[in-house]
Amino acid sequence: MRASDRAYESLRSDIISWRLEPGSVLAEVEQSARLGVSRTPLREALSRLIAEGLAAPHSGRGVVVTEISLGLVADLFAVRIPLECTAVRLAALRRAPAVFDALGERFAAAGSLIDAGDSGQDRYYALVAELDDAVDRAAGNPYLLQAQRHLRTQLVRVRRLARDNRERLRASAGEHAQIARAICAGNGDLASAAMQVHLHNSLQHLLTAGTDSYDVADQPEQPHYRKELHG
Repeated sequence: MRASDRAYESLRSDIISWRLEPGSVLAEVEQSARLGVSRTPLREALSRLIAEGLAAPHSGRGVVVTEISLGLVADLFAVRIPLECTAVRLAALRRAPAVFDALGERFAAAGSLIDAGDSGQDRYYALVAELDDAVDRAAGNPYLLQAQRHLRTQLVRVRRLARDNRERLRASAGEHAQIARAICAGNGDLASAAMQVHLHNSLQHLLTAGTDSYDVADQPEQPHYRKELHG
């Protein structure tokens, strides 16, 4: 793997997993030393992160991890809802029933994962990714997949804000089970409706949780960090 690819993958993983929090400065000297790459491949990696919307140039500060705001979340969901509803409709038409039947059963039993702490919740999020992948394969529309790719990168970051709310995660598991079962049954209308309910509930949870905010931007001795959403 090229040095720039290695740096990109490492930084992307750190940003998505919140090891690098919103507002973190990605200083070239520091990150080059941390990742063991020279500054040229690091700059290539940073350019890719900027193109994905995970980082942004900041006047006087170089490059920083982009913040997550209530406006960003609302904008993401405004685009996400029609795309995801279209995807599950197509998946219901071109489904692999055994795959979605098994996924529905696993989501129905996912409460034990959610209650198992960080490691269990990591496995729960992996299960959500499996459902996304299964829907993508069943829908079989490369243009739809391309449109969703950038959104999902941002949504992985946003999704982790609900991590500490087990009640919401358990409700989400039930909603995912309904989506999988509707696809298994070949009912596109039901799958789309179930997806719309799930996304509406997810958005409302995030917006409600985002009423608290923390801003230290006016404290120059501290790293700039504004967290406008709390899970």
